[in-house]
Amino acid sequence: MLLVSSAAAAMRRSRQVHVNGRDYTLAEYVGAAPKHGVYLHGNEVNDNGLPQGFLVIQPPGAVTPAHFHDHNQFQVFVEGEGRIGAHPLSPLTVQYANGHTPYGPIVASDSGVKYFTLRQRWDAGAKYLPASRDKLVKGNQRARVKGDLGVASDAERAGRREPLIETVFAKEADGLAAWHYRLGPGHTRTLPEPADGGGQYLVVTGGAMVADGAELPQHSVAFVSPDEGAYRVVAGQAGLDLLVLQFPALAAKRANATA
Repeated sequence: MLLVSSAAAAMRRSRQVHVNGRDYTLAEYVGAAPKHGVYLHGNEVNDNGLPQGFLVIQPPGAVTPAHFHDHNQFQVFVEGEGRIGAHPLSPLTVQYANGHTPYGPIVASDSGVKYFTLRQRWDAGAKYLPASRDKLVKGNQRARVKGDLGVASDAERAGRREPLIETVFAKEADGLAAWHYRLGPGHTRTLPEPADGGGQYLVVTGGAMVADGAELPQHSVAFVSPDEGAYRVVAGQAGLDLLVLQFPALAAKRANATA
């Protein structure tokens, strides 16, 4: 399964949700974005079986309280500033959290903050703390954060003579990993096998990626499922900066691999 969305198409599917007294904008990229800013009992019936990826536009000064989700997720902070817990936020910052790993609060600065939330599976909604502490399943918590990845200029991308690959999160035993690919105009590169983990999100952080003969510009996203072959990425005429975010293999797959 290969799911692709341009930034423009996602913004046409945007809507507002109410979070902690403020209106946030969610742009729907992959699967179905949340309809509410909080978990509602019984919302699990809306699970469409797809991964869930969307862009959050959090307004200036807004605070998303500490919470957790049922499923694994990456978040990529692409514009604005703020903090997540004790970690300062600036472009680019990548966070990963296992399901049932509390994190936050996410505090937007006076300029607001914009970030992708990219989940391995559809999620029923944020479970805020301490009110939802009884729903927290302990024993598999994991969080990773990497900031100061930087955003390249157009001139830097145009001047590249060979692809550069930066490791964001070193690959772990269950496949969790992340890389930042920096390609010059027209460069190609075969990405890691998504079957090494539990699928991948590809996030265009600068320049453009060519897919089906068209250029997908900055803030376009693709999801590559584990049953797809390794994706061969092609940079556009302005070069390409691409985050490759690989989920851990789901428990059922790991059990089959060791049987």
